[in-house]
Amino acid sequence: MTVDGTHTRLERAGLEIADPWYSEGPLPPREAWRRVTSGETAPLVTLPADRPAEIDARWHRLARENGFFDGDGLFLVEIDGPSPGRGPRHWARVRLTPGWSLARGLRPAPDGPAEFVAMAVGGDTLLGVTADADRIRITVVDRIAERVEEEACRAAEETPRQREESWESLLSGVPRKFWLLWAESLGGNPGVPDDLRIELLDLSGFLPYHSQSAAVIEAAMTHEDWDVRAGFAEHGANLTPEQLGRLVLAEQEPRRRAALLWKARLTGLPPALCERLAADPSASVREELAYARGLPVPVLRALAADSHAGVRAAVCGPAWPHLDEAARAGLLADADTGVRTAALLRHHEDRPMPRAVFEAFEGLRDRAAESCRLERPLAEELVRDTDPVRRRRLARNPRLDPDLVLLLGRDEDGDVRFAASVHPGIGEDDRGRIDFPFDPETLCRTLGWVGELHGDPDAMRRLAASAHPLLRRSVARARHLPADVVERLARDEDRIVHLFLAESCEDAPAELLLSVWRWWTGSFSHPDRPHSHPNFPRRDLLRYADDPSPRMRRLALDDPDSTPELVERFGRDASEEVRARAAADPRLSAASAVRLLSDPYETVRATAARHPGLPARTLVGLLRDLSTAQTAARHPGLPVAVMRRIVDEARAALVQGCSVTLV
Repeated sequence: MTVDGTHTRLERAGLEIADPWYSEGPLPPREAWRRVTSGETAPLVTLPADRPAEIDARWHRLARENGFFDGDGLFLVEIDGPSPGRGPRHWARVRLTPGWSLARGLRPAPDGPAEFVAMAVGGDTLLGVTADADRIRITVVDRIAERVEEEACRAAEETPRQREESWESLLSGVPRKFWLLWAESLGGNPGVPDDLRIELLDLSGFLPYHSQSAAVIEAAMTHEDWDVRAGFAEHGANLTPEQLGRLVLAEQEPRRRAALLWKARLTGLPPALCERLAADPSASVREELAYARGLPVPVLRALAADSHAGVRAAVCGPAWPHLDEAARAGLLADADTGVRTAALLRHHEDRPMPRAVFEAFEGLRDRAAESCRLERPLAEELVRDTDPVRRRRLARNPRLDPDLVLLLGRDEDGDVRFAASVHPGIGEDDRGRIDFPFDPETLCRTLGWVGELHGDPDAMRRLAASAHPLLRRSVARARHLPADVVERLARDEDRIVHLFLAESCEDAPAELLLSVWRWWTGSFSHPDRPHSHPNFPRRDLLRYADDPSPRMRRLALDDPDSTPELVERFGRDASEEVRARAAADPRLSAASAVRLLSDPYETVRATAARHPGLPARTLVGLLRDLSTAQTAARHPGLPVAVMRRIVDEARAALVQGCSVTLV
């Protein structure tokens, strides 16, 4: 049932939704439904469906007896049944409204089967209602926490024979689509040996995103499937420029060689390979090569004289400083408009552009305003242009005279003033007089001109003292900084400066890293910083074991003097972040790991599903459940024999035309 269907059912029953996404339930809704429908507890009440008043009365009495209406009258409901293919189920906090009728909500409806499970907020008893065409059943499952504990303890007591039988049961009677799903997820399993990783190359798309051994990379580079080769070229976590070059040269089709070269824009290529590709018979390959980082000067000159206009236009900018006057004149007079435009733009970075040239090319003006050296009368006129977008471009022009930048610093448009405030050509006193709009909580990119100065200690000292936060933030992105600059930035009033220092600078101090850790949980570009920073403290962390902040408490388990007893204690912590950290600790007992599989938070459950101490029968159950199969297949404790069987069966399923789609 969709969320809209759920809401319709609740409204029909007269339940008002106070919180549609409540995450503090005592266990996940799927687990709640399993306990209601598994037969572990027989229905307490069975009534004919045509007696709505009695159904409502019996349910209300049971709900009242179990504390559903205590306090503010809010209780938890989840209506969706455990049918495969539905969206994620969740608890909602609701209250009864005048005229409510549970029986009315249980009438057959087109949005799904008539099912209902509820419990008190903070309660320990489930009230499940199921219905068919003529009967309504109410099931009460009490002592939820105790049941979870008991089941976890029983599951942890696994004998070698039971473990063997569990794996045998997994390998029998499995739908073929499961084999494909498991094989796909095995690509992210750190316990898979290299020979099986090679077998998985065309079965899993996860492999390129993880560092691989030389043998696996070599197999991927020579794999017969283009998608495998392209995937490693684009996403290969530890693919070297030399390996990328070999991959490019091995491709027969020009369009594929050009596609593989895209990554060279970021990584560059070995000089010898660049020389070979500069003579490639395909113009699309040579044009893509022109965008590669760090091309050798002879290659730049060769591409600037290429027979294909697209290649000449693409390489014009980086090649220009290395061309003689005759070559430059040839590009300025090129028969192709795109080449002439590129040449003019680069030519006028060094020589002032007159108005006649500026007005001659309609498509040239905005780019010229942003990057070219302009004749003074033209620049003065553009400062007064009625278009704020063009004035903004002009304010970003690094070649604009400082007095004109300051004039733009008084512009009526806030974005224009901001662009002027970060211009490299003005001094700090003038910069400080520009009134620009700035949200201190907004993240931002490193200013290019500041990034180019990262290796200049004196420039870093000067810019770290700037009154402009964006300049200081850009300094903080340097990989290495002088000790006095680090000290200054660590005292900065802008916490984003602290964040960038923690993410990027190898010299960031431990105290600052701990400070950032308190409030920052990571980003896509620096996913594990500041925790993975080499200066992040690893000792004297037990002092945080009782810290009121969950983020600080969880650090106590990083201390080498922490104990298994602390791990167990944290496995019952009130914070899901601390419980997830305990679930990732191999010292956590098997019983606690199984118990955390019933945690209300997905992050905790997913971490517990990869715990090395999980019993085999528990792991098999996770593998056979569509909602957990992918996570369980990444468990490093899967026996290699089971992994091999998964790979063999998945390949057989592909031969038979089976799809991995499960819904």
